[in-house]
Amino acid sequence: MHTSAEAEPRRPSAEEFLQMARRRYQAPEPIREGKWWYLRVWQDVFVAGFPARKRKRGRIKLAPASMPEREVKKIAAEILRPVNQGLVTVGSAVNFMQYVTDTYTPTVLPLLATTTRGCYEGVIRKHLEPTFGASCLRDLDSLTLQRYFSGMRASGVAHPTMIKIRDALSSVLRSAVKFGFLVRNPLDGIQLPPDKKGKPRKPYMTPEQFEQFVALVPEPYATMLYTAVWTGLRVSELIALRWEDVHADSLTVDERCSRGDWSQPKSKASNATIGVAPGVISRIHRLKSLTVAVRAGRATRRYKGVKSALPGDLVFQSVRTGGEMNDNNILKRFIKPAAHKLGLGFVNWRCLRTSHATWLVEAGADPKSVQGQMRHSRISTTMDIYAQFVSESARRAVNKLSAMVEARTAAHRQQQQPQRIN
Repeated sequence: MHTSAEAEPRRPSAEEFLQMARRRYQAPEPIREGKWWYLRVWQDVFVAGFPARKRKRGRIKLAPASMPEREVKKIAAEILRPVNQGLVTVGSAVNFMQYVTDTYTPTVLPLLATTTRGCYEGVIRKHLEPTFGASCLRDLDSLTLQRYFSGMRASGVAHPTMIKIRDALSSVLRSAVKFGFLVRNPLDGIQLPPDKKGKPRKPYMTPEQFEQFVALVPEPYATMLYTAVWTGLRVSELIALRWEDVHADSLTVDERCSRGDWSQPKSKASNATIGVAPGVISRIHRLKSLTVAVRAGRATRRYKGVKSALPGDLVFQSVRTGGEMNDNNILKRFIKPAAHKLGLGFVNWRCLRTSHATWLVEAGADPKSVQGQMRHSRISTTMDIYAQFVSESARRAVNKLSAMVEARTAAHRQQQQPQRIN
């Protein structure tokens, strides 16, 4: 029978930790096995259940066996020199897709939000694997990556797609640096081709348009949209809102739910309590007494708008099950049809959040107040919304300029007129 002390892996001493961290000089001779030349080198690896890195001997394929030994030694020297100097790690010789499959996918992807994870998986499959799948990590230097992104415009890649590719590749390479496969992220400092279309305007609804729009949407979805446009909450935050988060004149945002994936809000700034108009709070509480009629063939079924209103229960509950709502279903079944009736094809969940920020700007709120209400991490994000509008002070300056020009040109015309003889 084994004791618990025998079953647990031995923790290395402080001396052993230093020995593992210390860079060691390596000068192994290439060996020929079968049809290839190989190089056996020592590298630090992570082992499940072990509290630190362990030294493990790995094999690197150098060249075909037909290559002369002198040339093979030159290749081996080129690989070992930066390793011994600490400029690159031995792990940088790993194949890009092998690293993505063996390390990045099981270690990093599960920590990302569902939507981000799905986006990165699609980018890796469609763009990164065909281009870099057979390359070693060390082959992805800054020059190679800059040439790759600089050539995207000629290939017809849209600018939003460039951004997604950059973000996904950066996530992979950052993790490679973190886990010791690379010394630095070669994507740092890479520039994307400028967007020829310029910065797109963020579509929004006017208060008059929203009043017509929300009247076409049935409950409880109308109250959900009303809360979204009056608070600026993201749809994932609306879905995760609980009754304990609803206060007399404010709402607390501390969770989000994206199609079954529950997590913390998008950023630290997003985790906050925001002020809300009393009318919004009253409309939210009105859901408790609401009965929703749903057509089922020729019959009509009636459901409670809120099946349970305990502190931990959701505010916006699925009409049939009482669970969390699906934002995509609401978008397709209610938001888009109502918007098209009014000729507002641009309306979506994001448009409601932008409309809230726009109304704040039009009401005269300063950028810092809008940033706090929208819970933006960076003021630059808030200023993107401000950039769509001309401030009142700017309008007054332009009006003064117009008045000055008109007055001077009128005076000049008057001087040019010939004097009448009495």
